[in-house]
Amino acid sequence: MEAKAAENKNVILSNVLVNDIPAKTHATSWKAIFKLIRVRHWVKNLFLFIPSFFAGHLFNTFELLMVLVGALAFSFVASGVYIINDYKDREVDKIHPKKKLRPLASGEVKTSTAWLLMITLIGSGLFIAASLNITFFFLVVSYLLLNLGYSFGLKHIPILDLFIVSLGFLIRIYSGGVIADLPITHWLSLMVLLLALFLILAKRRDDLIISSKNKNGLVIRKSSLKYNLVYINSCVTLLSAVMLVAYIMYTVSPEVTERFNSNYLFMTTIFVIAGVMRYLQIVFVEKKSGSPTAIFIRDKFILATIAGWILSFYFIIYVSN
Repeated sequence: MEAKAAENKNVILSNVLVNDIPAKTHATSWKAIFKLIRVRHWVKNLFLFIPSFFAGHLFNTFELLMVLVGALAFSFVASGVYIINDYKDREVDKIHPKKKLRPLASGEVKTSTAWLLMITLIGSGLFIAASLNITFFFLVVSYLLLNLGYSFGLKHIPILDLFIVSLGFLIRIYSGGVIADLPITHWLSLMVLLLALFLILAKRRDDLIISSKNKNGLVIRKSSLKYNLVYINSCVTLLSAVMLVAYIMYTVSPEVTERFNSNYLFMTTIFVIAGVMRYLQIVFVEKKSGSPTAIFIRDKFILATIAGWILSFYFIIYVSN
């Protein structure tokens, strides 16, 4: 009787454990999927709203709604690209202290699941883009093709890899301009390009530092073999200086002051300088520039400078006029 009771107890315990497994696995899989498609990186697609902001159309509800739909389409396609890139880099990511935790590198998400998700996301994104605006659709397709080229080899070509990622941000602001039917000025294009290059170089610096600590001789990126810290440091310093000068010239240029009907745009420079100085501190002192997105989301000083810049620009464009 005791033996049978013990056996029944084991059976009940086994059933409880088996029933608990699916719920836990289901929760983990959803968390891994959201991590795989990098939902937090969708914040990059706020660049689509920049043309509307600078044009003073912040309260044009219909226009902002259309741009929001475009940002969603861009986010879907970008997430599909992230999956492709993670699949290609999964073996190299395993040696990275942080990237080894990515769902494909860690094995949390199966390859078949990732490919199905990638097809669904890219297909949905392109469908939404085509429904919204045909020019926007071609811009999204160009972003997709550019990043496919990046994932399948172009990222191994030094310097070119930097400009390919930077062009992705330029495509974003032009996409926002197309949806909102707004022109993109040369100043805006130049500043976005400089900012993107600055952030990407800072991220490459982090890759170099991690590669130098690897005792097995493996490198995070093949293009890193053509870079060194002296070169990266020089480029980061150069771009930060050029970016600040370009922004100052933008705020005092007759074209811009006349368009915004204000001579006080230069006052927003203080927040830009403070933000760049803080980012340089993160790069050179704290050595934590591996994820620009995480910095912009979590660093309180950076968030404060962004908020100050937005509020000051908002006051000059929308309130004082």
